[in-house]
Amino acid sequence: MKAVVIHATGGPEQLTVADMPDPVPGPGEVLLDVAYAGCNWADTQVRMGIYPHAMTYPMVLGFEVSGTVAALGAGVSGVKVGDKVASFPEKGGAYAEKCVAPAIGLIKLPDGVGLDVGAAFPIQALTAYHMLWTIYGLQRGDTVLVNAIGGGVGLACTQLAVHAGARVIGTTGTPGKEKRALEYGASRVVVTSQEDFEKAVLDFTNGKGVDLAIDSYGATMLDRTFNVVRKLGHVISIGEAEGQPFKNIRERILPRSQTFTRLHLGHVDHASPEWQAGVDHVLAGIAEGWLKVPIEAVFPLSQAADMHRRLEGRHVAGKLLLRAAA
Repeated sequence: MKAVVIHATGGPEQLTVADMPDPVPGPGEVLLDVAYAGCNWADTQVRMGIYPHAMTYPMVLGFEVSGTVAALGAGVSGVKVGDKVASFPEKGGAYAEKCVAPAIGLIKLPDGVGLDVGAAFPIQALTAYHMLWTIYGLQRGDTVLVNAIGGGVGLACTQLAVHAGARVIGTTGTPGKEKRALEYGASRVVVTSQEDFEKAVLDFTNGKGVDLAIDSYGATMLDRTFNVVRKLGHVISIGEAEGQPFKNIRERILPRSQTFTRLHLGHVDHASPEWQAGVDHVLAGIAEGWLKVPIEAVFPLSQAADMHRRLEGRHVAGKLLLRAAA
């Protein structure tokens, strides 16, 4: 098979296409004929060697995949060869023509969900779902701040929260990326290069602060976010696009008795009722049409480096996919 391999960490040029042996599914695993792999900010962190969870190199990148089941490992039941599925292979392997994935947590795609959408929603929409409900417990009438609202997780958070009766205010550093979030129901989007987001959020909440803040920037932005969350409110971090967070979390939560979570989707037990509830909720939203999964561009395996450059340009307001088939 052909696969995109990283031999050493660094820039997009480290992504090279190579011929590799087909992977073999072990016990509890399935082999997929890959249709698409989703591109996520975590992929760029792994490529650069700054992902907060340990990885071993060389490796095949990609933690989000759709395809058809080609073979079953020992002990696998509930799925058959030919099934159309999506998966979240935590150890990577999705940037390839074939990929091994755990059978637990495998998402069977209904007839109305294409394989392209199947690779575009799992990480971002399920991350959004578990932040809003598994961790926080969103209620109708809550006010949610979504930093980087124009990205995939931000757009999913916006739609899920608005559909549940919450108000959403967001931030983006890139003019123009506010448009889709507003179309999806955000009440206000602050372009941080043009106005002070702390003042805007506090004005929006009449000085009270938001109930929940979701941040994928880290660094200074995460630090400032605590200033706009109400007493007993919650802050969830899901990334460090601007750099490592300051090591002052205790000092930041003390003044307002706030709580803080750093979420990794892989820590949600894929065999749990909570995982299945998220899958069911998200797939229902896609099927009913109120949860949009915008796909901005599709790249062949040979252009994986270009896909990373596109994502890192910070102008993407939707999903980038890597297509395995020629």
